[in-house]
Amino acid sequence: MTAFPEALGLTPEQVEALLITVGQAPSLHNAQPWQLRLGTNAIELYADPDRRLPAADPDDRELRIGCGAALYNLRLALLGNGIRPLVTTLPDPGRPELLAVVRHGGRKPATPEQLRLLHAVPRRRTNRHPYADDPVSRPEQAALRRAALDEGGWLEIIDDPGRRTALRDIAARAHRVQMADPTFRDEFARWTGRADDQADGVPATAGTPAEPQDRWVLRDYTGGNRPARQQGKDFETEPLIAVLTTHLSGPPADVQAGQALQRVLLTATADGLATSFLSHVVEVPQAREELRRLIAGTRPPQAVLRIGRGWPVPPTRRRAPADLIGKRMRTA
Repeated sequence: MTAFPEALGLTPEQVEALLITVGQAPSLHNAQPWQLRLGTNAIELYADPDRRLPAADPDDRELRIGCGAALYNLRLALLGNGIRPLVTTLPDPGRPELLAVVRHGGRKPATPEQLRLLHAVPRRRTNRHPYADDPVSRPEQAALRRAALDEGGWLEIIDDPGRRTALRDIAARAHRVQMADPTFRDEFARWTGRADDQADGVPATAGTPAEPQDRWVLRDYTGGNRPARQQGKDFETEPLIAVLTTHLSGPPADVQAGQALQRVLLTATADGLATSFLSHVVEVPQAREELRRLIAGTRPPQAVLRIGRGWPVPPTRRRAPADLIGKRMRTA
């Protein structure tokens, strides 16, 4: 049994619960590319270079976005313990893998909204299965936009028919580009279609086969092991498609994007909505640039989301809390 250290005034039991919350953040292929260093006065969040995905994410942009999502969960967990988190991102140019330092900012009770999002953390899923055809309402869309805005992002809803058609074409081309790359295919195969009991990667049960007529969901995460679709249903033809952008680009913007992304995802979860990613659109440089021009903005696209009303799906496995600090148990 692992003995967890105290950190920021939290007991070992509270630290373990905090690590579980951090570890439930989303990441590309569920690689969970974060490490934490726990100390009396600070918690440091690091990118884990051993969990890079160089074929899909050669610049580590999505790695940093995943770590930003974990940072948002860390902030919520501290607020749930009555601690106001003071966050400094990328504090040391000499250590680019150190993405954030979180210190104790005094006692502060969580707001009802923060508690609502904290309670949504263990219920959030990446739901790659078909959704119902019921639309996402305007008030629900406004809540998602507000969630992104509150974390320094912007959520662009793609609802114009012409722009949706153009984005489908961009997504299809990006998918073909990646699948034509044997290095990408090998990496994708290593991280997807996994057994349900593995602690990382995408299990076969979390995916669903794509068919030629599917307009948005092109990826098959099943590894050929999951022939049947959930509910025996075709994919919805008109999901809500949203593009998350940030004002700047580069590592700090990536971490900020991850925090905004996680707030959007948790808001969707708390409101009973399902979400998944169209990651290939922002992984292929040409497609990402075409998307930026499509939304007529100077802000770089960071993530593309499919949002709707899905049936429940099981959680994917996560690494044990002790594994998140295994490399950096020194006192911070």
